[in-house]
Amino acid sequence: MTTTPNDPTTALPGRPPVVDMATWQAARDELLVREKAHTREGDALAAARRRLPMVEFDGTVEVVGPDGPVPFLDLFQGRHELVVYKHMWYDGAPHQGQCEGCTTTAWHLEDASYLNARGVSYAVLTTGRWDEVASYVEFMGYTQPWYSVRDVAGPVGAPMGYLTCFLRDGDRVFLTYSTTGRGNERVNGSMGLLDMTPYGRGETWEDNPEGWPEGRHACWSWRSDADGNATWGPTSRPVPQWTRPGATPVETLGRNGHHH
Repeated sequence: MTTTPNDPTTALPGRPPVVDMATWQAARDELLVREKAHTREGDALAAARRRLPMVEFDGTVEVVGPDGPVPFLDLFQGRHELVVYKHMWYDGAPHQGQCEGCTTTAWHLEDASYLNARGVSYAVLTTGRWDEVASYVEFMGYTQPWYSVRDVAGPVGAPMGYLTCFLRDGDRVFLTYSTTGRGNERVNGSMGLLDMTPYGRGETWEDNPEGWPEGRHACWSWRSDADGNATWGPTSRPVPQWTRPGATPVETLGRNGHHH
């Protein structure tokens, strides 16, 4: 049965009905059937993905990293497979002005050890000039390898905002898979966890019950001021960056992202 709390001052603005454990378990079991079907369909899609054909291209094409120009083959680090995230780039923008979605995607894979253990390397590519990219990577504290692919044709360069997979066979390199948009959510574990919570992501497109908090635009919470308030401006930063030493409220950024 559904009950109503006696003290209205403790009630959140819109929330699930309160029931006994048996009622909850029955509803949970019913949803589990749908979740399992979703999982099995995902398995079937992954199986089809592994059966996609692939495209060979020149693996000696050069990208620019901390050691200067290197052949794309180097990004495999001797492994057979490579996953890259193609990070969008706004020339000359302050660090907090780079793409919110790309910022959070890049942040969510700080350690690729488990990929490496399965013979898969990981890197981030972007079309920014290397000097700007290097400054941004240092500012954000990213730990994965970054490379500039400015003026490099696809499938290494070209449109950004994609997760792309490659296979190496000796010195031969192949494009095997690429996705964008919500396909990129695969990297972002925070999204999956938010989808499990009562209030979800808090975005306008979500199908929520009546009375739920009003949704906002995608990525609205990914930049904040020093107090954690979602905002964009001279004193705002990508949320994870506030955890870095020296990130103080009085520190501002100039047009080119340099500290003042």
